Amino acid sequence: MNCLWAGMMLIAIVYGALNGTIPEVTQAALDSSKEAVSLCITMLGILSFWMGLMQIGTVSGLIEKLTRGVKPFLCWLFPRIPKEHPALEQIALNCIANMLGLGWAATPAGLKAMEELKSLEENRRKQKDRLAVPEGTASDEMCTFLVINISSLQLIPVNVIAYRSQYGSVDPTAIVGPVIAATLINTLVGVIVCKVLCRK
Repeated sequence: MNCLWAGMMLIAIVYGALNGTIPEVTQAALDSSKEAVSLCITMLGILSFWMGLMQIGTVSGLIEKLTRGVKPFLCWLFPRIPKEHPALEQIALNCIANMLGLGWAATPAGLKAMEELKSLEENRRKQKDRLAVPEGTASDEMCTFLVINISSLQLIPVNVIAYRSQYGSVDPTAIVGPVIAATLINTLVGVIVCKVLCRK
């Protein structure tokens, strides 16, 4: 990836030098840097706002109630994970953060969920569970969680709304309907495929 980015920058500079447009290349680099800083400040404000709401939701017990509401679906999706296992709670938190469009907030819960799933698989191997997978192989639960995490149904696409607002969209929230439809279809297809493949 580093080579790719370095190559693209080098090609742009060489092309600019050969065509006598180095001043334009320099100006574009400066303008892009300014725009990147402006976007980061906008996203920082939105991130702080939503993380604050998540914290209020956690303290008020709302997140816990949402987690309990999602758990029956997760128990159906992951039948081999014990109901009180920490992995289910982390998966639930990850799903809730993704539904709210907080992909960056979902990452820590996702990583913890994977650690818990890895630990669960190690215990299965120790207990000589016939369904345990060989060491170094992702379990059905890991693969299913990864698919659900990537497809991630989004009810409030915060990031996309923020980008559209930053770049002058007349109606930044117009994307909400199509995003819900697209991510709902993604998630349904992902769940169906995982269920079919896990049976095999």
